[in-house]
Amino acid sequence: MTRDRRRHPHRLAWQKLPARGLAHRFSRLSSVVATLMGTPWAFLAAAGVIIAWAVSGPLFGFSSDWQLWVNTGTTIVTFLMVFLIQNTQNRDARALHLKLDELLRATPRAHKELMEAEEEDLDEIEREKEIVNRADPAPPERKRPHGGNGTHAGDGAPRASQR
Repeated sequence: MTRDRRRHPHRLAWQKLPARGLAHRFSRLSSVVATLMGTPWAFLAAAGVIIAWAVSGPLFGFSSDWQLWVNTGTTIVTFLMVFLIQNTQNRDARALHLKLDELLRATPRAHKELMEAEEEDLDEIEREKEIVNRADPAPPERKRPHGGNGTHAGDGAPRASQR
């Protein structure tokens, strides 16, 4: 077995699938739109449209049609953005979980059963968190009742500020 094969026993898993199909195009579109809509320029453009609509109110006598235009426009944009943003967040969450799972697999003393925690309901997640907190031999400084002993994470080494 080659060195590379030992490092990545599931070699086929690391080969990327070809980028094609509706799902791929929708994911790319979602990423681009979410990125663009998250910019200050997009906010300014949206604010400009609303200001233009408000300023045009007297020209249209603040009519029902005038109000209907902005209500319809904002409803349509909101409806479409929900799906685009949800797609982007789902993909980001899955990628993050994949990366965290890989770190758990690579860490010898990690709780491997936590790799599927995102599949659990909130009560089970809270129960598992309590179990992990009780089993943690060196909890973070903020969890210690009296501020700790001056060492870094229980390893006996002084903190950088104490060197």
